[in-house]
Amino acid sequence: MMRRRTTLLAGCTALVLALGATACGGGEPVAAGGGDQALGGQTVTVAGVWSGSEQKNFQKVLDAFTEKTGAKTQFVSTGDNVSTVVGSKIEGGNAPDVVMVPQVGVLKQFAGQGWLKPLDKKVQSAVGANFAEVWQNYGSVDGTLYGLYFKAAHKSTVWYSPEALEQAGVAEPRTYDEMLKNGRTISDSGLAAFSVAGQDGWTLTDWFENVYLSQAGPEKYDALAAHEIKWTDPTVVDALTTLGKLFKDKQLIAGGQKEALNTDFPGSVEKVFGPKAEAAMVYEGDFVAGVAKDQFGRTIGTDANFFPFPPVGGGEAPVVSGGDAAVVLKDGKNSEAGMALVEYLASPEAAAVWAEAGGFLSPNKKLDVSSYGDDVTRATAESLIAAGDSVRFDMSDQAPAAFGGTKGAGEWKILQDFLRDPSDPKKTAAELEKAAAKAYGN
Repeated sequence: MMRRRTTLLAGCTALVLALGATACGGGEPVAAGGGDQALGGQTVTVAGVWSGSEQKNFQKVLDAFTEKTGAKTQFVSTGDNVSTVVGSKIEGGNAPDVVMVPQVGVLKQFAGQGWLKPLDKKVQSAVGANFAEVWQNYGSVDGTLYGLYFKAAHKSTVWYSPEALEQAGVAEPRTYDEMLKNGRTISDSGLAAFSVAGQDGWTLTDWFENVYLSQAGPEKYDALAAHEIKWTDPTVVDALTTLGKLFKDKQLIAGGQKEALNTDFPGSVEKVFGPKAEAAMVYEGDFVAGVAKDQFGRTIGTDANFFPFPPVGGGEAPVVSGGDAAVVLKDGKNSEAGMALVEYLASPEAAAVWAEAGGFLSPNKKLDVSSYGDDVTRATAESLIAAGDSVRFDMSDQAPAAFGGTKGAGEWKILQDFLRDPSDPKKTAAELEKAAAKAYGN
């Protein structure tokens, strides 16, 4: 299974993007050995949400670190609730050395708990040289750098079957309304328009964020992300109303709301790109391409493609991003070796390992784009780097985990309830505000 917020963008070189999961974890820890260099004899334990192909590809990076330094590594997949798992490990005296944190809110939570070591001067120097300021800011709390963003995701992409759109006689939409109109035309041709992964609440937060960013604008987006305005603000109700038009239209969603609530993220991709197509389009991040390619043998750009999430109303086309930050825990048994790993992850050398393996996008501006395996991903990487500080980070990832990053609670559950019954946006907004106020403490 793929995780919540990650990467491999493939699609069209004309996409203008500024830039970005979490699947179920599990699986046994993976150990890599070898080397007799400076850190020989030490083992760095790394915890993260990745599993499946992402875990395997990250292991290649860890293996390269082992070859370079002599330190062994052990990766433990945490599943969705990384904060809960890591917290329990710390309490049990079994803290990992490094955690790959998928949410800004969780990074802030860890820093607030006093769990993190500030990144040392060597890492700070590498981050300053290799990353745009926006990524440094997202990795910092109160001016102290704790996190190194190793992997990025672009979350404003709608993936589709070119064959399905061609058969329905529709083109890539230029607006949100046109996307829904095209969806109804596709439905009339005998195939559902959208596959929606409602079983995974994080996908619904991503739907909301794209609509909200486009409709309300970046200033309101930043204010809502910081809970400087309430979730009962009229802009939130407007965005929920817009999203509700899609959620309540049984002509647009494969199997209707009930089936959507029983469909997880990999399943939503399968409904479009699997052996038996049930829908023409699936909205999610660039990491959809990894599932379509690796699990269903689709050729990206030919029989699996995407268009940018279209602008809503009179707004601009949204650009939402995400990423995974490496942090070092104070209670880790080998935090010194852990810091060395983070320094390595800050290098273009480390990013190149996963870039060559595929399913990856790096915010490291020193990475040679020739490391990526195809022209589309190379163009996407160039666009990401060119975007610089204009990135807007995933809103739920900026929130406290209790609100924006916990399965069966907070925003995830409330938006699942809204998918089940989208008839009262004001009520949903009030429920979101109640949960947000409790989580933010204001």
